[in-house]
Amino acid sequence: MQIFGVDIGGTGIKGAPVDLERGELAQERHKVPTPQPATPEGVAGCVAEVVDAFSWQGPVGVTFPGVVTGGVIRTAANMDKGWVGVDAAALLSARLDGRAVTVLNDADAAGVAEITYGAGRGVAGTVALLTLGTGIGSALFRDGRLVPNTELGHLELKGHDAETRASVKAKEDGDLTWERWAHRLEKYLAHVEMLFSPDLFILGGGVSRKPEKFLPLITGIRAPIVPAELQNNAGIVGAAMAARDREGR
Repeated sequence: MQIFGVDIGGTGIKGAPVDLERGELAQERHKVPTPQPATPEGVAGCVAEVVDAFSWQGPVGVTFPGVVTGGVIRTAANMDKGWVGVDAAALLSARLDGRAVTVLNDADAAGVAEITYGAGRGVAGTVALLTLGTGIGSALFRDGRLVPNTELGHLELKGHDAETRASVKAKEDGDLTWERWAHRLEKYLAHVEMLFSPDLFILGGGVSRKPEKFLPLITGIRAPIVPAELQNNAGIVGAAMAARDREGR
């Protein structure tokens, strides 16, 4: 079974049809830059461009980097503030000529994909997936069940949003070495561990493709830390899963 997934990020919007039997992209993904400013209309046009690149006509799942309830955007820390209060599912469906659209938090989508097909498969207890990119997204699971919209990237760390110190963007903006960035990430993981005592950390986002650069530098965390197996495709896969589940209902 194939369903289309789109992952909206702070710097790029990417999507592809997903083979949900295998939990893999059925075709090479298509990616376009996120418009700046990332307004609802601008982003909707880019989502349509990604979907239309495959001439896709079926249902579509879409992730968004913020709190999403019932398809409505509640927060937009790394997107244009015009998103807040927008019914994204309705907006994107209209832009896609009435195709059914399901919208969910981006890290929740990545987490569901990793729990089903990847590094969290079969893991009991509490699992925390953290996506490291423009910000820090989070997905928290207890015995495989998602606690949605946790947004742990906005925990306070040294008087600041954690994502402003430990995201990949923070590394790039500050021109931090892997060692300095890993130290910041370690402090953040220790804070999350103190609050939630997870049995496993899964680190996702594009940086999960090169875990050898930073994971060996992180010490003092009790829980095992592993890279996301689906790497930066996890959000696309999770978005497709959400659209499939909505169709099933």
